[in-house]
Amino acid sequence: MNIKINHASKLPLHFQVEELLRELIEQPNYKKGEFLPPEVELAKQLSVSRNTIRQATNKLEYEGLIIRKKGYGTKVAEKAFTTQLDSWHSFTQEMNEKGIAFTNYLITAEWIECDEKTATFFNIPLKTKVVKLSRLRGDENGPFVYFESYFHPRIGISTDENFNLPLYELLESRFNIQATSSKEKIKARLATKITARRLKIKQGEPVLIRERFVSDPGEKPIEYNIGFYIAEKFTYSIEIRR
Repeated sequence: MNIKINHASKLPLHFQVEELLRELIEQPNYKKGEFLPPEVELAKQLSVSRNTIRQATNKLEYEGLIIRKKGYGTKVAEKAFTTQLDSWHSFTQEMNEKGIAFTNYLITAEWIECDEKTATFFNIPLKTKVVKLSRLRGDENGPFVYFESYFHPRIGISTDENFNLPLYELLESRFNIQATSSKEKIKARLATKITARRLKIKQGEPVLIRERFVSDPGEKPIEYNIGFYIAEKFTYSIEIRR
């Protein structure tokens, strides 16, 4: 793409650069993840100051169209998935409602001894055997979330279930267990070596960690779930009324 601006125009330089960058980020190579030219290079090509370039890129970053990665450069922001916190479903139901095709990169189930957090929530002895379900999910571009679910032993769930089904649909149809409430905690962390390897990102990149403490209508615990999301892929929203 031929990038240039009209220095004789009455339009401000930063506005012309902004419009040029809007066209640039629509190019297929940048949409696929290629980094934009460095600010110094753009300033030289367009014969403007670096401050002019920064003024334009600041606007696009504010709009969520580009992301700056320290030490790497600037790239087009991938489309983020928005989840409302006043309504929740299984991941499969969420994606289906939004019309988003996803891929299961990994689904494994195993018996493990529960740790202190799970034992406390389930109100069972430490090291009681429970089923742990691990799922790595994403789209055609790669994984973007890793889940671990732990189930209360009273449910009777085994490692041989069809975990390709929506989870809460499986619990209701197979075990007559209805998930009706979820207490959630969301925090930001830097990806550990293990999380980075799972999500195919660099160690130290930001991830969102979402914990769910799921209960039935009688407030009996059903599932403890923890998810690790690539931060730039997800937005959580909540509406608060006075």
